[in-house]
Amino acid sequence: MLTAFADESFQEDPVHGFYVLAAAVFPPAIHDQVRETMLDLRSRLRSRRTTDKLHWNHLDPYQQEAAAKQVAEIEGFHVVTVGTPVPQRRQERARAACLTRLVLELHSLGVTELVMEAREAELNRRDVQTVIGARYGLVGRPEFRVSHRFGSLDPLLWAADMVAGAVRAHRLGRPAPRDLLDDCLYEITIDTGCRHA
Repeated sequence: MLTAFADESFQEDPVHGFYVLAAAVFPPAIHDQVRETMLDLRSRLRSRRTTDKLHWNHLDPYQQEAAAKQVAEIEGFHVVTVGTPVPQRRQERARAACLTRLVLELHSLGVTELVMEAREAELNRRDVQTVIGARYGLVGRPEFRVSHRFGSLDPLLWAADMVAGAVRAHRLGRPAPRDLLDDCLYEITIDTGCRHA
């Protein structure tokens, strides 16, 4: 029984916008070990902003590469859906498209539960409805659960944030962090169907 931990990153733009939804999957037996590794990483990197979690956007480029390298060295794999385009005020629609495809991909890899970083209650409910809809596309309609946790409460979500950030950096012209994850990352680009308002 595999559990994936997911976080997102996005770039709104009339033409070149994209939405990144990254899921980190580790063997259940090492979940606590991964949490300790991420806590240690937060302590070592000491980002320019003090927060209760490790956050990609608070790290400088050198720290981001160090974080990507650390995540790449942990046993596991990462599935990322990147949706384009994402014009202004279309990020939630893009998220739904990415999440639908992510559920299908994770299920095909044996994942039965998805833990996403919590947002506002209404937005969390939208995620749940999207996953319920996506389950209809799964063979035999098996059980696939989704839940939400605040990032500050589970360092496993930080690994997904590092993966999402590395993929975003690559899309913005800085491939080095993403390249470090290449051997354990499966990236799918999809059309979000989002157009200008």
